[in-house]
Amino acid sequence: MMLLNPAIMALVMVSAVVCLMMLLASGFAVRVLLRWDIDSGSERQLRLERRTYLISTLLIWAFSFQLMSLLLFIYNAESMSGQFVGAMCATGVLNVNAWGWPTLFLKMGVFFSGAVWIALNYLDNQGYDYPLIRYKYLLLLAILPLVITELILQLLYFTNMDPNVITSCCGTLFSAQSEGVAAEVSGLSPSSMSLGFAFTGVMVISSGVWVALRGQNGWLFALLGSTAFIVALMSIVSFISLYIYEHPHHHCPFCILKSGHDYVGYILYVPLFIATALALSVGAVSPWRGISSLTPTIESIVPRLSWIAVMFFALFYLVATWSVWTSHLTMMEVWW
Repeated sequence: MMLLNPAIMALVMVSAVVCLMMLLASGFAVRVLLRWDIDSGSERQLRLERRTYLISTLLIWAFSFQLMSLLLFIYNAESMSGQFVGAMCATGVLNVNAWGWPTLFLKMGVFFSGAVWIALNYLDNQGYDYPLIRYKYLLLLAILPLVITELILQLLYFTNMDPNVITSCCGTLFSAQSEGVAAEVSGLSPSSMSLGFAFTGVMVISSGVWVALRGQNGWLFALLGSTAFIVALMSIVSFISLYIYEHPHHHCPFCILKSGHDYVGYILYVPLFIATALALSVGAVSPWRGISSLTPTIESIVPRLSWIAVMFFALFYLVATWSVWTSHLTMMEVWW
């Protein structure tokens, strides 16, 4: 039974603990939304103010666990590829049943949502009047269904794994001759995607530097960061992976995580995810500059987050460019 796999047990336990933490925090969130009154000196208000720090700490740990869960989920899918007929990498393992890919996407969504919540929570805690407390707990209640759904889908995914099922390999899914989104991305023109990749890279880094220096247009940095994230993933499938594998028809975004390719996938994905999460956080905290109790913190934290995000974006683009530049595969003649 797959649930007896240590990595799978760890993933299920982490998701269950995170879900429990979120449920406990959501109960407190409802009380805050109904009873919070910063102008009141009642005992009930004092209890709410004291407990909000405890709940905040609990949620920070919960969302940190979610990041580890995302990394472990991908690593586990890659490590289990030898247990299923037809699976060459994580792609085949995720294709074992209908729940693999939705679980991965939900984990990504919870990770980014959690990063934004942590940024808002930090900002709110710096204000003497907690001006964002209702907003951050409304966001928490919006994230809760994602966490619960992710736990359910993950359980369905692991409990419905059948080692006797012949699954699809990455060569089948990420092929221009196949059908579906993955096939369409694989079939995109490498020349067009390389231009789009370079353009979004320049735009997001320039935007980040502008926000870091000027402290303005954080929303634009978040928007460009999200766009760059999507284009980067499409570019990895469309052309970057080809250069890493030195094969003109191997588009898999997961085989680059293997030791045979020096685990370069981790050096690409980790900075990209961190940079995107930071860009979204900048976009989440910037609009509150007009609140006097938050202005000093925003003027301090926005440049700091922006510089760190720019650093991670730059690392991602440097690694991707280096992977293409040092590859023995030559495709420019075909592109042009």
